[in-house]
Amino acid sequence: MNRDNLRLILLLALGFVLFLIWEAWQQDYAPAAPAQTAATTLTPNSAADVPSGATAQQPAPAATTTAAPATPAALATAQRVHVVTDVLDVEIDTVGGDLRRLDLLAYPAVAGKPEPFRLMTEAASKLFVAQTGLLAGANGPDHHAQFKAEQAEYRLESGANEIKVRLRWVSPEGVPVDKVYTFSRGSYEVKIEHQVHNTTQQELQGRVYGQFQRVEDTSSQSHFIYTYTGGVISSPENKYEKIDFGQMAEQNLSRDIVGGWAAMLQHYFVSAWIPPRDETSHYYTTTLKEGVDTPRYILGLVSAERGIKPGESATLGLTLYVGPKIQDHLKEVAPNLDLTVDYGMLTVLAQPLFWLLEYIHGVVKNWGWSIVLLTLLIKLVFYHLSAASYRSMANMRKLQPRIMSIRERLGDDRQRMSQAMMELYKTEKINPLGGCLPVLVQIPVFIALYWVLLESVELRQADFIFWLTDLSGKDPYYVLPLLMGITMFIQQKLSPAPPDPLQAKVMMALPVIFTFFFAFFPSGLVLYWVVNNALSILQQWHITRKIIKD
Repeated sequence: MNRDNLRLILLLALGFVLFLIWEAWQQDYAPAAPAQTAATTLTPNSAADVPSGATAQQPAPAATTTAAPATPAALATAQRVHVVTDVLDVEIDTVGGDLRRLDLLAYPAVAGKPEPFRLMTEAASKLFVAQTGLLAGANGPDHHAQFKAEQAEYRLESGANEIKVRLRWVSPEGVPVDKVYTFSRGSYEVKIEHQVHNTTQQELQGRVYGQFQRVEDTSSQSHFIYTYTGGVISSPENKYEKIDFGQMAEQNLSRDIVGGWAAMLQHYFVSAWIPPRDETSHYYTTTLKEGVDTPRYILGLVSAERGIKPGESATLGLTLYVGPKIQDHLKEVAPNLDLTVDYGMLTVLAQPLFWLLEYIHGVVKNWGWSIVLLTLLIKLVFYHLSAASYRSMANMRKLQPRIMSIRERLGDDRQRMSQAMMELYKTEKINPLGGCLPVLVQIPVFIALYWVLLESVELRQADFIFWLTDLSGKDPYYVLPLLMGITMFIQQKLSPAPPDPLQAKVMMALPVIFTFFFAFFPSGLVLYWVVNNALSILQQWHITRKIIKD
């Protein structure tokens, strides 16, 4: 392969690097196609969405509200309990004590508008709910049981640090079970406890479970930016194991894990069930297809069995995290939960970049300027590598007339032409690949920063200046993509032109192609590339001007 063809391949690889990021990694992150075979139920002769060992319970005698029957398009529902804290606005249904709706008050759905982002909903097309239950034979309520609420409205009062929402279910034998939700100020952690008082003359065996039930919603997925939506479990053996919807449809998960957690991920946000760290829980998945309009995927865990002697009381519980992927918070909630901020294979580079970006933001208090300053620091780190690349390009540009002369004289004899060009490079002490190799070394850092800017919830709807009020969304007026295309065009003019007319046309088309793709990219990512290109132009212009004068 001669130098020009190799150079073209390298430049094309650089040119399409952002396109290849989401295209090439689809194999790792995109959901697999659902299997055509029907998923099996968890246990024979029981509700398909109840984990092994449980059967749907009848409403307790103490309950005064009658549950509406479930339909393929909706879950059964009865009385609603509305809970508002400083960060959460939720609705709990007395059928099962399910968490049916959850809004994140600090995260608007659309930048500049007051409506909060809805993380959980029972709407059929976007179904995503959190369900819990107690498995204790006839003396335990699963998530189909009918509870009774003490009150319908709870609000975190000024000066209060928590809210306790108590729901009661009583078995036909008179065993009372209280399901207690505990919401804390400023926290996205919700403690869910089942308090059981054994009023019978026999020992009860109880297990508590927590599960997510949701449909695959692709309406919010961008065609140009892909982020993972699906299940993840963590264990001591595998700290971060993805289980996408396709895998759930193809085969049910059934695994015992000490500690760990089970989560449903989406862009910027995570919902996770977290058991006690030193206990063994059974993790499972299943897919519901019969009787529903859209397949429903279930991911959850069941605790180990615990004995409750006659006359004794016991509390069995789980922790539910429902909120943004803020890494410092996630580390405190559970080991390895911060890995849900998925930087991919380049996490080892991305984590320090995020730390540096966050540190800069702590000083300048603006994420846009933080990106600008981080880009400048990266350019300084790679200054000498970039300088070597630009010197090589400048020297090649200086030799361009002599190279063209050799091509005109010896173009018909490829072997003699290659020998003459290599002799020229040797005489002038120029490495023809010197302009590409230093740039290739920097590509992993560029890709790592790409994932930092894409995955960090801190940049969601972050304001910059003027019309750029959301760095996680595209530039509404396409100014940054146009500037990126212009800066890329200027860089090409400062670089030696390919002698092959076809190669020259391909290179001229790259700024146009890039501008099109960047028009749909988050403006924070485009801002990085505009600043990076502008700094590169200044450095390249200075070095080229100096070498050509010599």
